[in-house]
Amino acid sequence: MFLILEHEESEGPGIFQSVLYERGRVFKRIKLFTGESIPDAKNIEGVLMMGGPMNVYEESAYPFLAEESHFLKYCLGNGIPVLGICLGAQLIAKAAGAKIKKAPEKELGWYEVRLTTAGLLDPLLGDCAKTFPIFQFHEDTFDIPLGAVHIIDAPVCPHQGFRIGNNVYAIQFHLEATREMIADWVADQGDIKANILEDTEQNIASCHRYGKEFFAKFLSLCR
Repeated sequence: MFLILEHEESEGPGIFQSVLYERGRVFKRIKLFTGESIPDAKNIEGVLMMGGPMNVYEESAYPFLAEESHFLKYCLGNGIPVLGICLGAQLIAKAAGAKIKKAPEKELGWYEVRLTTAGLLDPLLGDCAKTFPIFQFHEDTFDIPLGAVHIIDAPVCPHQGFRIGNNVYAIQFHLEATREMIADWVADQGDIKANILEDTEQNIASCHRYGKEFFAKFLSLCR
């Protein structure tokens, strides 16, 4: 079974869910914010960890973060494929021993990211352009864990993505986002809301194309 860990009602799997259906994958969505628990990892073929408004170091306010850290360490130690998006990426970094800290500036909206030299050779990123626009919504960032491969960077916040081994991926931005999700996330953003929604119409098609191709390839790692 494929597992999806969710931290907030508005931050579900987005377009990734359609890929799961298309591939005929059996999956279970765990809404941690409602008190649902993570199943026994021994029966899990792969994990998708979504974003959320909380920070990884707020375990006292969000006890499920500590449960996830323990679960992630088991996955990393036992070869279970994991993909983390935004908060999920930061949780992977933390479980791998890296530092989580405030980003140089908060990123909200569409930003250019680029593949590193290693990223250009990564089998999951082969269909992406060297630079491409993507939706961001975060104020924290992570160090690249010791032994991980830095695959995506950007001018403002350099650490946008890394890979551990061949089957653990951490991506700071939102490859899964739909128009509806983005509209919900920026509903209270005042003057910048209109510009973000306009940028969304210009960029969402390429985001969906890259996101579906990337996630389909990730699923091929989950046996």
